[in-house]
Amino acid sequence: MTADADELLERVRAGGPVPRHVAIIMDGNGRWARERHLPRPLGHREGMKAVRETVEGAIAAGIGVLTLFAFSEENWNRPLQEIGALMSLLEEYIARESEELRGNGVEAHVFGDLTRLNPSAREAVDRLVDATRGGAKLVLNLAISYSSRAEIARAARQLAEDVVQGRLALEDVDEEAFALRLYTAGTPDPDLLVRTSGELRVSNFLLWQIAYAELFLTPVLWPDFTRGHLFEAILSYQGRERRFGRVTD
Repeated sequence: MTADADELLERVRAGGPVPRHVAIIMDGNGRWARERHLPRPLGHREGMKAVRETVEGAIAAGIGVLTLFAFSEENWNRPLQEIGALMSLLEEYIARESEELRGNGVEAHVFGDLTRLNPSAREAVDRLVDATRGGAKLVLNLAISYSSRAEIARAARQLAEDVVQGRLALEDVDEEAFALRLYTAGTPDPDLLVRTSGELRVSNFLLWQIAYAELFLTPVLWPDFTRGHLFEAILSYQGRERRFGRVTD
């Protein structure tokens, strides 16, 4: 960790409550590679280093839940070569990082339409979840083959099925019942949403869950994102007043 990051971490620790849940749209791998005249897969590989930096930074800062948008449902429309490279990198990340994640007290969860993963990638995901079960320092959510609209439709179907089957009364269908059928059930909603690469959109990510999240948008491309940048986002969060629609005296 650099001296600058050390100083930022001390400011975070002195700055008040940290967000319980931080969600990150990891964007900019392709642009990072293009600016260096490199193949896009090399940008994704560099992005793996930023994942490690961010996980370690989250643990150091005392964040409870970290959710990373790794691969969207729309990303399946990318060229087959790039998709294959991304799936291979997923397997490589799991093979390289599972033991360290477990040693650092990280419990990993993976959500999205995992039926679309090839058998090798799906087996790797299952190994990661099994290997890290019980970690008590940080919950790490990896959103893979994920679409928030699809997640919301899935939750609505489950509610409808429960009502039709008599497991739930119609009058009991409320926000809490809906949230319990999302992938993130049992997890606090994100307090802070970070997006890298300077884009100004949420890209179909956790649309229900980020209703009151604070936003931190940075021009830094994901492969260049460090724990220091995470700490800067937390410091920005600590300086804000969260009213949730209320007014203060």
